[in-house]
Amino acid sequence: MVQRPPDTEYTPSFSGYVSLAPETDVLGVLEQQAAEVRRLALSVPADRETFRYATRKWSIREVLGHIIDAERVFGYRAFCISRGEQANLPAFDENEYVSESDFHDQPLKELAAEFAAVREANLAFLRRLDDKTLKRIGISNGKQISVRALLFIMAGHIRHHLNGLHSNYGFSIGK
Repeated sequence: MVQRPPDTEYTPSFSGYVSLAPETDVLGVLEQQAAEVRRLALSVPADRETFRYATRKWSIREVLGHIIDAERVFGYRAFCISRGEQANLPAFDENEYVSESDFHDQPLKELAAEFAAVREANLAFLRRLDDKTLKRIGISNGKQISVRALLFIMAGHIRHHLNGLHSNYGFSIGK
């Protein structure tokens, strides 16, 4: 069981994501989310995958692509910090990453499969971390963050975007 991080282990900018993962079993949440993303992808008709709810907003495909990018970044940060990295890990500009991608041209089903693969790779090492390692603090974007905070951020980040897909695009997870 991974203990919730105190708010001193992450910046206030991540509070919203952490609050979206109130469960005590964050690893269980992370394990379930790949299936949730897959169910969402299957609920979107092919002709709506490129829908944008407003000008300069991401398409549904791009939202899922961003989720993949963030999963890679958060997972890499957790990996580096768990190994004792002392260097400042860089920030990433999600809008630039999406604009430099081909996500808008990729079928949602394939993006969901890619997310599942990246999440499973992250879980393969996250499941092995002990309490001492989970509490390890590193620096990302000039700010302190713990490995365990990153787990809660990863879970909350997915929920944030699933909520946005529901409210802005009209799609939610089929049960």
